[in-house]
Amino acid sequence: MLKSMTGYGVSNIESESINVTVEIKTLNSKFLDIYCRIPRQYSEREIEIRNLLTQSLERGKVEFTLTVHPVGKAIASTTVNKALVKAYFNDLSETATSIGFIPDHTELYRIALQLPNSYNTESVDESSRENDWSQIKVAVLEAIRKCNVFREQEGKMTADKFNDYITTIDNLLGSVTEQDKLRIPAVRERLEKQVRDLLSDDNFDPNRFEQELIYYIEKFDISEEKIRLANHLTYFRETLESPESNGKKLNFIAQEIGREINTIGSKANDATIQHLVVQMKDELEKIKEQTMNII
Repeated sequence: MLKSMTGYGVSNIESESINVTVEIKTLNSKFLDIYCRIPRQYSEREIEIRNLLTQSLERGKVEFTLTVHPVGKAIASTTVNKALVKAYFNDLSETATSIGFIPDHTELYRIALQLPNSYNTESVDESSRENDWSQIKVAVLEAIRKCNVFREQEGKMTADKFNDYITTIDNLLGSVTEQDKLRIPAVRERLEKQVRDLLSDDNFDPNRFEQELIYYIEKFDISEEKIRLANHLTYFRETLESPESNGKKLNFIAQEIGREINTIGSKANDATIQHLVVQMKDELEKIKEQTMNII
């Protein structure tokens, strides 16, 4: 099953002491690139969070945001980080002004309070900290699960597109085969004329004639290229149906498909086939663009 690198997952859990929101956004990237926004009091958990993300998300650019707000009795031991909230507020206000609109100060203040480290929390006992972390971890795992579901749904839609593109190329290959049957007589007539010209030449060289004949036969024959292209299309379909998602493998097969299409175009020496080759290349470019977003 294909899995896209584009994904989104969010989860919210509330316990007796904290309200946790985890948001994960993922985009395509050659490698796994993780960016974390974590409240200062949980910074020591960043490595553990990164490990959870690495184990499940595999590849892509990952933006992870953890927001924790105290609730119930925990609020009493919590104060606003005034200096940081003020800095957030001023920066948001300046940004809004710089892009040409008058911001709502109440809305800016609300946003500033939700940004990381906007609250100072007094130290709590170790058991409470571990309990809070357990709740946070549950939220993290749920957000990862939702992100993976999103990726699988995107992968399913991409697989459907791939099948459409491959089917189009396969149909065009069938048209190339039909046109090739019409092309052969024209090629034969051209070769026969060249043979007659050679035989009438006083400087006729049998060895040179044999070399020229072999050259033209190899130059115009596209039988092997058609067979290899058909095999690559079948292999691409089989890879799509594989239980594992492998964008790099699909990209490699697409390159092989492109190589055979280019060779057919260069050897056919036929206007109709050239037109069909251009259409195949167009479909192949769509495939290559999509494979860059597959894990």
